[in-house]
Amino acid sequence: MQIVITGGCGFLGQMLAERLTRRGDNVTLFDVVAPPGGLGTLDGRVNLVTGDISDKPTVDVLIKGAGAVIHLASMVSAGSEADFDAAMRVNIDGGRHVLDACRAEGPATKVLFTSSLAIFGGAAMPARVDQMTRPVPQNTYGMTKVVTELFLNDMSRKGFLDGRAARLPTVIIRPGKPNAAASSFASGMFREPLSGVECRLPVPRGLRVMLGGYRTVVENLIRLLDVPLKSLGDDRVVNFPNQTASVTEMAAALQSVAKRRGIVLGSIVDAPDPKIAGIVGSWPAEMDATRALGLGLKDETGLERIVDDYIDDFIK
Repeated sequence: MQIVITGGCGFLGQMLAERLTRRGDNVTLFDVVAPPGGLGTLDGRVNLVTGDISDKPTVDVLIKGAGAVIHLASMVSAGSEADFDAAMRVNIDGGRHVLDACRAEGPATKVLFTSSLAIFGGAAMPARVDQMTRPVPQNTYGMTKVVTELFLNDMSRKGFLDGRAARLPTVIIRPGKPNAAASSFASGMFREPLSGVECRLPVPRGLRVMLGGYRTVVENLIRLLDVPLKSLGDDRVVNFPNQTASVTEMAAALQSVAKRRGIVLGSIVDAPDPKIAGIVGSWPAEMDATRALGLGLKDETGLERIVDDYIDDFIK
């Protein structure tokens, strides 16, 4: 199958491309710029296109002939909160361009959109959200995700395309450098100490966070892409499997793995940032994923397993 991945040069995009090319799919990665160091093992195995997701002619040409699109491209949480107009242009207009281009390809065209736990919020938000909890996002990023979910569901209802949306937890552990996502600390508090450097922690240690391991998330995105249309019904949005841990518990899991594997850790230093803590604190800590498991998606495997996977995959 010809598959386009928008935002494809990021961490999840490249991991998806690695899996999809291995099984025989023809993959095109689309992003605003090419990685300066190239695509590593993907060089020569994928097509790479650069451009602006908010430019409709660019998106129309990109998606022409695609059998499926995995739409990852998005301004992240803190960036969206800081620049409302840019978030509207990239997340709303860009998402609409992707959906319109897929509609032009015909009703069998699959669109897998990555939504987020950030769609939930508000004073009345329950301690554990489920598939039908009303979205009341308390940040611009979450609002743009809800809007795109609604576009996708309605265009699927009308038979314009075959849409699927994955509501993701905070994905850990992402390699590389911190980004503008409010949730970036959740990877940094593992990644930086494992590299022997200090991590500055912007949130309280008692904060409970909804997490997903990167291997499980990538596996489940592919499984959701492959779910038969007849299994999805009239709601194309799926809460992804997740696990909940406090920041203190996350640090304890890191220390346990490091001790077992003989790794000397860098320190984690409290550096409160009320803006970051406010955004992350407005998100739910628990999300019911019964529907996802019923569709054949994989459950989470525990924090220490995620840390072990990251060391095996990325620590040289």
